Amino acid sequence: MEIILSLAIGLMTTCGVWLILRPRTYQVIIGLSLLSYAVNLFIFGVGGVKSNMPPILEDGVVSTTLSDPVPQALVLTAIVIGFATTALFLVVLLAARGLTGNDHVDGRNEQP
Repeated sequence: MEIILSLAIGLMTTCGVWLILRPRTYQVIIGLSLLSYAVNLFIFGVGGVKSNMPPILEDGVVSTTLSDPVPQALVLTAIVIGFATTALFLVVLLAARGLTGNDHVDGRNEQP
């Protein structure tokens, strides 16, 4: 399971960096979203990948079989903050496109 998680994090990071380097603003926003999802998966994976384990203490349960609830709470908070910043970026993208007439990051409409 850890191999699949690490491959997913690597693939999302690679695609996110590639999209950030693109000339259009919308592609940059999607790349930033992919990078934030990769970081969320990384934080979630740091807590340990355990299946069917409760994140709370119960009587008679050894503490090594429990899942850590702190990374889960951090990822939930990061998802909410990431959604809000993506919405803000999209509003700024629409305003900039309305003012300049194009959606290039540098403001030019030239093709290389």
